[in-house]
Amino acid sequence: MTETTHTQTTPPGGAARPRSPEFQLAADALRGLRQDLFQDAFAYRPLPRREAHGRLARRSGRVKEYAPWAPHAMVAAFGTVAMLLALSSEAGLPSALCGLLALGPVLLTLARPVGAFWFSLAASTAAVVVGASTWSDRPWLPSSFLSHLVVLTVVAIRTRPRTAAWMWVLTAAYGFLTETIAPWSQYDTNVGPMLVVSALSLLVVTVRHTRREAQQEVTAQLTVTEHERSRRTLLEERTTIARELHDVVAHHMSVVAIQAEAAPYRVENPPPELEKAFATIRENAVAALTELRRVLGVVRAEDYEAPDAPQPNLADLDGLLANVREAGLEVEKVVTGAVRELPQGVELSAYRIVQEALSNSLRHAPGAGARVEIGYVLGGLGLRIVNGPPPASALLKPSPGAGHGITGMRERVSMLNGEMTAGPVPDGGYEVTVFLPVPADTPIEGEA
Repeated sequence: MTETTHTQTTPPGGAARPRSPEFQLAADALRGLRQDLFQDAFAYRPLPRREAHGRLARRSGRVKEYAPWAPHAMVAAFGTVAMLLALSSEAGLPSALCGLLALGPVLLTLARPVGAFWFSLAASTAAVVVGASTWSDRPWLPSSFLSHLVVLTVVAIRTRPRTAAWMWVLTAAYGFLTETIAPWSQYDTNVGPMLVVSALSLLVVTVRHTRREAQQEVTAQLTVTEHERSRRTLLEERTTIARELHDVVAHHMSVVAIQAEAAPYRVENPPPELEKAFATIRENAVAALTELRRVLGVVRAEDYEAPDAPQPNLADLDGLLANVREAGLEVEKVVTGAVRELPQGVELSAYRIVQEALSNSLRHAPGAGARVEIGYVLGGLGLRIVNGPPPASALLKPSPGAGHGITGMRERVSMLNGEMTAGPVPDGGYEVTVFLPVPADTPIEGEA
């Protein structure tokens, strides 16, 4: 006989039933009530000072000094009026206590707004008990009526429309409850006037909140629109610059490449050195065109993606030095330390720094010699590019630049948290010294 075992996969209470929309709405409403009026109800939230603006900001003296406290003074004034209303009934201890019970909740709105609402309900009840022989209106005495109305308005201004709605609902519940169970049914009740006047007051505050939120949203949209307009203008300017660069520079570089290719055929029996020089000129012109198109692609579009062509590194430095030697610069390369592969960013930056330094040597010291020193050390890579002064017998004159080359080198070094010094040397030449740090645990691209 085979025994079968059944495993219970549902909880003992049955599967969770989906909640109805009505139940979910009621749960959200109760959650909002708890968050607005019960959670941290007596938290300390002082009323901030108002920033002086408009005519008050242009005034001087005491008016400008006390203008930020105007909201506090207005609230205190309404509380004082409610207290005086209680004291005007008749002299004696009950009127004095009713006055304090009317003033206290109003002043509490300046520091603990939500707690002031609960205190106002409690103070209204206490005022009825204390001043039962003085007043005939229930459940709010005239002073408590004004006090509670001020409390509702101030708390609604300091919170949000949902809190104002909950305060009105609880005020209505308090009024109907006290009207039902309290032993003053023979007196006139003012629940209806309280609900009507408070509803109008809270409606005005809610409209004010809504208008302010709409203004803030419009301001945010205008800011976004202005940002998009600036961004579009920038892209249009980039496109214009790219088009002008292409029309001017690319045209002339293409002419140089074509003329360099055709020049050997215009000379009868040209020497090999001349053919090689023209071939080098054409190769450099074609390379410059390629670099120009790549840079213009970045300028034309913000989301331009660079091609997948390999970037130069220190292994390609010999080709760069050979190209520079053919241009007339005698350059020497010295490598110290154990040659190793470095991160791609360091390799590319080192190559570009050497390239820019040798270009500066060609431009500022034509005919002079240069020396490139590369040092592989434990903490990174050291570079030193130094050239001598231009000889007096040089056929070409120095060509001063705008100084952007040194700036570009400094930016590359700063991007890698390196150090760089550049300046003249005592013999009249120029020296660039760079150190690019490479932590020992830096991963190399391509390694597992």
